[in-house]
Amino acid sequence: MVLSSSAGTPAAGEEGLALWCSPVADLGGVARHILDVLTAGVPGWRIMLVCPDGPLAQRARDLGAAVMTARVSPADGARCAVRELRRILQRLRPDLLHTHLAFADLVGVAAVAGLRSGQGQRIRFVSTEHGIAGAQGYYQSSRAAAVMKTGAHRARLHRTDAVIAVSDSTREQIRTQWGSGAPITVVRNGVVVPAEAERTPGLRVLSLSRLAPEKRIDRLIKAFARVAAEHPEARLTIAGTGPEEQTLRSLVAASGLQSMVEFPGYVEAASALASHDVLVQLSDWENLSYTLLDAVAHGLGVVATDVGGNAEILPSRCLVDGADPHAVATAITRQGLEISVRPDRAESRLGPVAEMCSGIAHVYSGVFR
Repeated sequence: MVLSSSAGTPAAGEEGLALWCSPVADLGGVARHILDVLTAGVPGWRIMLVCPDGPLAQRARDLGAAVMTARVSPADGARCAVRELRRILQRLRPDLLHTHLAFADLVGVAAVAGLRSGQGQRIRFVSTEHGIAGAQGYYQSSRAAAVMKTGAHRARLHRTDAVIAVSDSTREQIRTQWGSGAPITVVRNGVVVPAEAERTPGLRVLSLSRLAPEKRIDRLIKAFARVAAEHPEARLTIAGTGPEEQTLRSLVAASGLQSMVEFPGYVEAASALASHDVLVQLSDWENLSYTLLDAVAHGLGVVATDVGGNAEILPSRCLVDGADPHAVATAITRQGLEISVRPDRAESRLGPVAEMCSGIAHVYSGVFR
């Protein structure tokens, strides 16, 4: 690889090397983003992924991507993760380090300090923020931990060359909570849009998320009971796994809905979306949900809470107060039976994965100016 000696950017016709770091190994939303980028490619750049051993690494290998596994997860501890990542950076000497999720952001800024690329230039540092909540401390166990993490991120932004936010809402939360220590660019998640399928009315309702308290699936069950009382043909699939599964199963039983509700565990999103009519997501917070993007792309009705970046995907007729079971039930019924009120691809501004990758490339170019 040859770099321009004057500016330190990849020379014309040559590719730069970007090391992507994910601290999680599971196939969640961040893994989806990473795999989409590895599949489509970032124009002008080679991407190498470093992550803990697990499903993400295996899926990336299946794609033919360059992958290194290392102890860079929260379970390994920050000191270990910094040491592991710094060792890899010293070995590969990439042009740029790109981290995903808060733990990797803090580890990355420490690991990259003082290191040089293969061409003797300072290694640039970029982070993508996928999950910063509007309620401060949402992802921390205590107020003290939240204050400490906020201070750490405020400090590390001053040593970050560029930040990518997945939505306008995420950008505003970064500025509000962490300050303006680095330039922030919004690059929305891109999706593969399937061919237009015939949409038919129906009340096959789907929840497609981790079974965790913040997803508020209990509220969906309570609202669905109202739907089922008026439409006995309605069915609810609660897909996914998580700590709330037994609690949710007990609520279904107590509501007398066992014959109408299914818990299939993990399912492939595309097949689940193809066999349902309405996707419901009553989360406390979302940044730019792939589940909602995919639901719109597949022509489903959608019901979601008006939080985070949801309003950037969905029209107001799809947004509800999750604590109001009557409002949720009414929206589910309408989205299921009235095809004309379902969100369409144009108003949701769905963008392709290639557009997302071009946006990332544009950010990379900017950090070398």
